[in-house]
Amino acid sequence: MHQERAILVSVLIFLIFRFCTCIDTITLTRPLKDGDILVSNGETFALGFFSPANSSNRYVGIWYNKVSEQTVVWVANRDRPITNSSGILSIDETGNLVLHEKDQSFVFWSTNVSRVVNDVFSAQLLDSGNLVLFQGLVNKEVYSWQSFDHPSNTLLPGMKFGLDRKTGLNRVVTSWKSSGDPGVGDYSYKMEFVGPTQLFLYKGMTRIWRTGSWTGHGWSGVPAMTQNFIFNVTYINNNDEVAVVYLIRNSSILSRLTVNESGTVERLTWHGPDKRWIGFWSAPKEQCDAYNHCGPFGFCDPYKSGTFECDCLPGYEPQSPQDWYLRDGSKGCKRKAGTQMCEIGDGFVELARAKVPDTSTARVNMSLGLEACKELCLRNCTCMGYASADISKGAAEGGCITWYGNMIDARTFPDGGQSFYTRVDATELAKYSSQRLKKSHNNRFLVIGVPIIAAGFFFLCAFICYYIWKIRGKLNEGKARFNFMNSLKSSEGCLTDKDIGENVDIHVFDFSKILVATDNFSPSNKVGEGGFGSVYKGKLLNGQEIAVKRLSQSSGQGMQEFKNEVTLIAKLQHRNLVRLLGYCFRKEEKMLVYEYLPNKGLDSFIFDQEKASLLDWKKRLQIIQGIVRGLLYLHHDSRLKIIHRDLKASNVLLDTNLNPKISDFGMAKIFGGEEDEAKTRRVVGTYGYMSPEYAMEGLFSVKSDVFSFGILLLEMISGRKNNSYYKDNSVNLIGHVWDLWKQDKALMVVDSSLGDSYDAHEVLLCIHIGILCVQELASDRPTMTDVAFMLSNRETMLPPPNQPAFIFRQLKYGMDSKSASASGGDGSVFDDTITILHPR
Repeated sequence: MHQERAILVSVLIFLIFRFCTCIDTITLTRPLKDGDILVSNGETFALGFFSPANSSNRYVGIWYNKVSEQTVVWVANRDRPITNSSGILSIDETGNLVLHEKDQSFVFWSTNVSRVVNDVFSAQLLDSGNLVLFQGLVNKEVYSWQSFDHPSNTLLPGMKFGLDRKTGLNRVVTSWKSSGDPGVGDYSYKMEFVGPTQLFLYKGMTRIWRTGSWTGHGWSGVPAMTQNFIFNVTYINNNDEVAVVYLIRNSSILSRLTVNESGTVERLTWHGPDKRWIGFWSAPKEQCDAYNHCGPFGFCDPYKSGTFECDCLPGYEPQSPQDWYLRDGSKGCKRKAGTQMCEIGDGFVELARAKVPDTSTARVNMSLGLEACKELCLRNCTCMGYASADISKGAAEGGCITWYGNMIDARTFPDGGQSFYTRVDATELAKYSSQRLKKSHNNRFLVIGVPIIAAGFFFLCAFICYYIWKIRGKLNEGKARFNFMNSLKSSEGCLTDKDIGENVDIHVFDFSKILVATDNFSPSNKVGEGGFGSVYKGKLLNGQEIAVKRLSQSSGQGMQEFKNEVTLIAKLQHRNLVRLLGYCFRKEEKMLVYEYLPNKGLDSFIFDQEKASLLDWKKRLQIIQGIVRGLLYLHHDSRLKIIHRDLKASNVLLDTNLNPKISDFGMAKIFGGEEDEAKTRRVVGTYGYMSPEYAMEGLFSVKSDVFSFGILLLEMISGRKNNSYYKDNSVNLIGHVWDLWKQDKALMVVDSSLGDSYDAHEVLLCIHIGILCVQELASDRPTMTDVAFMLSNRETMLPPPNQPAFIFRQLKYGMDSKSASASGGDGSVFDDTITILHPR
């Protein structure tokens, strides 16, 4: 009796243990059918059949078991989906994992390893996320096949990423085709071994991003990989393999590195409380990340203040100054004229905190220290630069990398990277040595000289204050006398420097000269009319043609707007901004004198059926790029950040060669310091171009101009005004374009005057950018820097747009389009503006 009870207890314990232990193994007698799930021993990962979003196809994959958002990290049959639920993953008689349907008529996927003489086979899902195949039960440390050797779009902690020199296997991570298709996509992330080891992100056969070489601490182009990185990164380079392995320091953290279908390498970590994946790091994410962005012998610095991010290495100059000026650095740099290389006096200039150039044309010698590396490079006339191969070992033992031929894809970081030394001749070396000496003297002056000068300045200020106090009475008396005499003068004249602002170098015109130039403001000389008055063509006595903007007394543009326009345009110098020649003031009348642009406003071309044909697609694209450069200067490159607030077709003037110039800065706003956004109760702008947050809440920022640019861009492509009537019941141009975009018919919006003579790819790119610019939320819109990058890097994958803003409906404010805008006609250079619209 006791013996029977003991047997019963043993059976019950066995059954409890069996049903409480996760099944993580496939055997010859226990396959995995569609609907079954294999769970790793620690319950971290699961293996089974799944269907991606918006798809009924079935795939075998591995995903996180305890993550609420299904996250697939590996797929077996990526390009051969099963179209029904009859799939089976089993081990066949050859010892291979095989995916097939019930009738076994077709094999969708197989491990395809050579058979080993052994009749005991099994496959196990490990808690690392690795699916391994055994041939035999004796030694389970040796796998005949493992999923870690065949990654999909994800690198997991513990995976070796790189080359197995014994078998020739190079592990490559490839993106999905789309979120609903795990097939092999356009983007691949792999290790390359020509020269020192590097990782590259490819789109097809084109390199789009590079990590830089291994520094001992991490990749030179990934400064986030520091000593305090959350991973323990191991780099292996021996006779058997070249690989990198990421191991998580805290096993409770779930983290993965993926190559997504939009062309980005991302490091993501799971945040349990929020139940979502949080981006920890990604690349490429800025202009300087784009491979070879600044061309041969160029280097990229995205943190330069107010200038083009590309620069030339010391001793070099732009290959094409014109392209460089247009912010296109792709042709790179060349040696400066008159450079004498490989002569006595050659030396090297250090570029600190650098992602070193592409090492594909470099050589490495680990037996040399940094000083020996310098001597080696100096003796070889074809050596262009050098750096330490492993900065973790110090300058004496860090090895040597030397570059030959073109040096490309170098950049700088505010932190991280390493020192790179580029070769220069004696003249250039002397110049940089002088600059370093001057900097050293400046630092010494700051430490010693500044305190002495500060003390002297304090005593000088005390003396001046005493002197001012003594003569204060006399100054007040003189000021009163001046005001009295000034009041006796004629009210005709010009604003004083005090009215306009100091340090503004601008001509003051006599009213009499303006009358002569415009033939007493003859109607025949009127070239346009808008909400702020009229514009007249004139000719000065010296023959120079001018345009006089005569502000009407009833306009909303008062003294503040007048001061704005004078002070702003006088200080702004850019080829795509209109040039202000001077101003004049007579009683209550204010006049601005501009350079005369014979082709008037952009609106007089694109909204005119006859003149629109004069702007072919190539010219329209050039005008678009010119407007982008002008806005980029206002938002980023000028001394102060300037928001235009009234960008529209009539405020873009065209010169003799149809080059665009942004005009009318009466509504512009200056931002200083770190200010990015402001709020006003006096909303000004033009109906049809104002962003929703500005029109409704009075909030404006650079993104307000971006919205207006998006409208203008779509108008240039379509030849139609935003507030035109559309037969498809769209409320405006934005709605019309959006409807066509969703139907993949966006090219139907193209201006009929262009015919078929346009580049469809370029037009679709511009439409895409235009929709991104008019998205409802300001935070979703790109900056003008982003827009310039998108236009100049046409292979870059753009993000999908969110629904744009449809705020300009005919009855939105209780008015129709006619009451909202009383334009002077399609040929005018100004549209009427909303001058005072108090937000709710």
